Amino acid sequence: MSLFDHSIKEIEEKLHNKEITVEDLVNTSYDRIKEVDDQVQAFLTLDEENARNQAKELDSTTDTENYRLFGIPTGIKDNMVTKGLRTTCGSQFLRNFDDPLYNATVVSKLDREKAITIGKLNMDEFAMGSSNENSSYAPTRNPWNTDYVPGGSSGGSAAAVAAGEVLFSLGSDTGGSIRQPAAFCGVVGMKPTYGRVSRFGLVAFASSLDQIGPVTRNVEDNARVLEVISGHDEMDSTSVDIEVPSFTSSLTGDVKGLKIAVPKEYLAEGVAPEVKESVLNALKTYESLGAEWEEVSLPHSKYAVATYYLLASSEASANLARFDGVRYGVRSEKATNMLDMFKMSRSEGFGDEVKRRIMLGTFALSSGYYDAYYKKAQQVRTLIKNDFDSIFEQYDVVIGPTTPTPAFKVGEKVDDPLTMYANDILTIPVNLAGVPGISIPCGFSEKGLPLGLQIIGKHFDEQTIYRTAHAFEQATDYHTKRPQLGGGK
Repeated sequence: MSLFDHSIKEIEEKLHNKEITVEDLVNTSYDRIKEVDDQVQAFLTLDEENARNQAKELDSTTDTENYRLFGIPTGIKDNMVTKGLRTTCGSQFLRNFDDPLYNATVVSKLDREKAITIGKLNMDEFAMGSSNENSSYAPTRNPWNTDYVPGGSSGGSAAAVAAGEVLFSLGSDTGGSIRQPAAFCGVVGMKPTYGRVSRFGLVAFASSLDQIGPVTRNVEDNARVLEVISGHDEMDSTSVDIEVPSFTSSLTGDVKGLKIAVPKEYLAEGVAPEVKESVLNALKTYESLGAEWEEVSLPHSKYAVATYYLLASSEASANLARFDGVRYGVRSEKATNMLDMFKMSRSEGFGDEVKRRIMLGTFALSSGYYDAYYKKAQQVRTLIKNDFDSIFEQYDVVIGPTTPTPAFKVGEKVDDPLTMYANDILTIPVNLAGVPGISIPCGFSEKGLPLGLQIIGKHFDEQTIYRTAHAFEQATDYHTKRPQLGGGK
């Protein structure tokens, strides 16, 4: 029996009762990686020696009950800096960034709670993508069917959890990059409120949109990890100094009287019939639990994709200007002068999608176009936020599908960036508004691929989201299903 059929809480009890050791957990994780990762390709870098040494050290201590993630194996998305462990952002530009000098704040927080970092997870280059096909190393595959994508940009984070390689992982979400792969891979992915989790040590894509969050197999595990990584950080001026509540204490299973808003735009044309049916079935489940739902409108959501790609690309063009071949990263060996070094290092180091977004962002910020594009997009962003604010005056949560379709085949959309961008249409508004959102499993497609239910909440009200998600999880069994590659039958 795989240890990864258990929750973090169950593993914790086994460790306290001396039924297993931390070494057992670490061995199981690396054995599983050796067994399946040549098919999944979720990991870019493993930290095996350090992880095994840490496991031995933890097994020798008697102080096991004062840590919330004691001995639990985890994977870290490769855009979060890890001291002494290669951090590439899925890009050839950083393939030689082997020895960072510090940890991202979230990594330090996991270390303090004695979680064990197994390795760094694959991703779309600089978090730009929705399928993990933009990784400059190899595309990650979906554990439910390796012919299909796992989603992106945190595809490695979701696939590693779904395949049973780690018990939880960290991803980053700029326009759906945690929730979309969580939906495609049949796991739980949370994008917290902007400012809830420190971004210090996260290599920036779009600074006003990026947020780190956990990917797990169930809601309770997710709430536990978010408790650990949340909190104010003086190293991040955008992190909010607000109390971190006990998210796990909100998992009561009681949603009687909960008021659910269902945007008609989230079930409109373009949403696959099987996705729409799974959401409507989920709403029936909530009705049976005593919740009530009504159809509402988020009228400006139709502008979200255009708004997002203007703003995110503009911020990316500024953030990625630091990668120039001078200070760190790979420098072109072909250049004979300084200007050629800048141009050739960036041309050789960045992939096509990154170049596409840098060019779009630079254009949107350029003289004569700033007011027409960037400024207008910021104004529309405010309207999208106001839509959510208005809905939350009357409702507790907003519910809809996470993605308009199930996972698609590897290579199916790689040459059609506009169609790929549209795949994020249901997740992007959450980032633009800065509100929290979670994706949980809610069904399967005709081809046996997972479908995700998205639950969106008020600013800093992750507790209600978790309570809503947990109630559905307890009333259904979708979260117990495993891909054959992930240890299922």
